[in-house]
Amino acid sequence: MSAPLKDAASGGAGRHRFGVHPDVLKLGVVSFLTDLSSEIIFSVFAVFFTAVAGASAALLGVVEGLADLSASSLNYLSGWLSDRSGRRKAFTLAGYGFSTLAKVLLLVSTSAAGLGLFRVVERLGKGFRGPPRDAWLAAVAHDGNRGWSFGLHKALDKSGAVLGPLLAYLLLDRLGDGIATFRLMFWVALVPAVLALVVLALVEDRPAASHRRESMVDTWRTLSPGFKRYLVSAGIFSLAYFSFSFLLLRAYSVGFAVKDIVLLYALFNVACVIAAPPIGRLGDRIGRSRMIQLGYLLYLLMCVGFALATTQAQVVALFIVFGVFYAIDEAQSKAFIADLERERRASAIGVYNFVTGLLYLPASLMAGALWLLHPAGVFALAAALAGAALLVFMRLRPGQTREDGTTVSAPGSRRPRDGRTR
Repeated sequence: MSAPLKDAASGGAGRHRFGVHPDVLKLGVVSFLTDLSSEIIFSVFAVFFTAVAGASAALLGVVEGLADLSASSLNYLSGWLSDRSGRRKAFTLAGYGFSTLAKVLLLVSTSAAGLGLFRVVERLGKGFRGPPRDAWLAAVAHDGNRGWSFGLHKALDKSGAVLGPLLAYLLLDRLGDGIATFRLMFWVALVPAVLALVVLALVEDRPAASHRRESMVDTWRTLSPGFKRYLVSAGIFSLAYFSFSFLLLRAYSVGFAVKDIVLLYALFNVACVIAAPPIGRLGDRIGRSRMIQLGYLLYLLMCVGFALATTQAQVVALFIVFGVFYAIDEAQSKAFIADLERERRASAIGVYNFVTGLLYLPASLMAGALWLLHPAGVFALAAALAGAALLVFMRLRPGQTREDGTTVSAPGSRRPRDGRTR
């Protein structure tokens, strides 16, 4: 690790606002603006794609699966390039820039084909920026508050996802749900995306130690056994993690209007914002292995709930549960990987995103096919797979030290002074 990162991570957290390094907050602002932009669009995407553009739920499953696949396709590459060169900011900026350019597609075409192309291309940018940005976050957070740092960043991130749907709701409520309103919405969404690039360009770069002689195969071989065991349970769980769009369609089928579905989306994000920081603090105290297990369990219970839900009140409660789960899955899984992998974090996060993203495609395809036969079956299958992932995680115990000392100590505990041993 380079000297700047040592200083950044080891400086007393108490000297920093909210107990985190300033870069955590700066990157949080970038994520806030980007999510504000994206969620204006995504909060209405499923309904617009099916009800306005005239596409089927099965085609939505294909598009969402391809979007998840595209988001994961560049993860390992960007993580490996970031670790190999030691550069974080350049790759992070490129990913955000690509997502911003993709939004211009919506200003050109709102056909089913154009919408599908936007969804896939925009996710490519997300996939490319994720590993170097998360490795940047992990490096400036010390061991004792890494969960808190990731949780606070996620809270800022999802705050944008709260305001985005609310802004979309305001436009729909005032202007109606005609094609002209959606076109205006897409123009509005472009503004915060551009501002995010400006803010990120002003953040000081903090390069890491480089590994210029390593190939992608060499990097994979050096990743810890504990991390690779975690990939097994994460892969099984990914088959249960179908597109969020199907939750919105489920709400639509229960009787929510289009503009009310937007409010449900905002509620989910509010729950995530409120839950993310305390969940991060809890992970720092009790260990992130327990948080991962809690996330799997919450998702299982949520899927059972959606399969059985018959009233709008039940759906509202389930969206809150999903927000709490999302706070665990999105923030604490990355903090968990950062505990397991100290030298090649961007690569490890990239591998994780790549493997899980590949499995999101069949997950969404299965959900789209099952939806046509029996919507409740989508959630029943997801609950069964989440249960299987929980059992495998408990059996493999990826966060525990093995007798041969080949993995790190349990997440949440202090690491040895010389770092991870191999």
